[in-house]
Amino acid sequence: MLPAIFGLSGLSLTDDERAFFRDADPAGYILFGRNVESRAQLRALTDELRALHGRERTFICVDQEGGRVARMKPPVWEAYPPGERFDRLYDLAPASAIEAARANAHALGLDLAEAGISVDCLPLLDVRQPGAHDVIGDRALGSEPMRVAALGRATLDGLARAGVAGVVKHMPGHGRALADSHKELPTVTASAEELATDLAPFRTLRHASIAMTAHVRFTAWDADNPATHSAFVIDEIIRKSIGFDGLLLTDDLDMQALGGSVPERAAKAQAAGCDLALNCWAKMDDMVGIAAALGAMGAQTAARLDRALAPTAAFAGAADTAEQAALFAMRDRLLDLA
Repeated sequence: MLPAIFGLSGLSLTDDERAFFRDADPAGYILFGRNVESRAQLRALTDELRALHGRERTFICVDQEGGRVARMKPPVWEAYPPGERFDRLYDLAPASAIEAARANAHALGLDLAEAGISVDCLPLLDVRQPGAHDVIGDRALGSEPMRVAALGRATLDGLARAGVAGVVKHMPGHGRALADSHKELPTVTASAEELATDLAPFRTLRHASIAMTAHVRFTAWDADNPATHSAFVIDEIIRKSIGFDGLLLTDDLDMQALGGSVPERAAKAQAAGCDLALNCWAKMDDMVGIAAALGAMGAQTAARLDRALAPTAAFAGAADTAEQAALFAMRDRLLDLA
């Protein structure tokens, strides 16, 4: 199995994609708005991805956060609130905010499970900092580490109740970045002592099964490389200091925070210690290059992938609409308190 996650170009697989994916055997796939039209179409697409490799449990992920980051949109699917809504409720009623976040993630997870999606790139554990770039902004669960961890745990729990695995991101923290890593490399000059705040939610949820790296350079740890390409950050900070031993995937390798060609970026991430290289934009030349550049999946990565997918649903049928309606009602009643 190739240690990569690839994007798809459209609503169904092209003949070239089908042939390439069958031969390359990537660990999984990521979906975007260009891949989503209707419930039946999306389920047919994910069914074909599973059938390609004969794996009932396949890593098929999406960025379905709520707010401004949502690939599955109304009127076909419900609109979900951004993280900031739960942060505001926490100011008034912490227990209610936690319950609202759990219900919200459970309902969202039912949408994903019905569509055959096994992994959601949620929750963000980035601690929001004043003056930082708005690329995180209202997506964050707050500016206090304990709160972020509590709401993040509730989100993971809610997704798990629907049979969907969550991805904690962006490790070791994107909340201080003064630039958008989609467009340029952010450099954080905070001291190691200051960065303890950023690490705290990740440490609390270090037993999460999947995490995503940040394309951010932290001069306190590695003045030359962003976290995704830093062996020091991955080994000493993520694996040892945070204590995370789950499946570690890169943020999108097409983002302009990284230098070199996309295949070179993938190889450098693997050499630094990332388990999976994430390539979102379905450019065949890049995907072929990544397949050539990456080494085979190691036994440790394979074991982490198996552990991450083991609790995911078998995707047998439609979501329970009555259950989902009850979850929406509970969430909205609690959010209305704020």
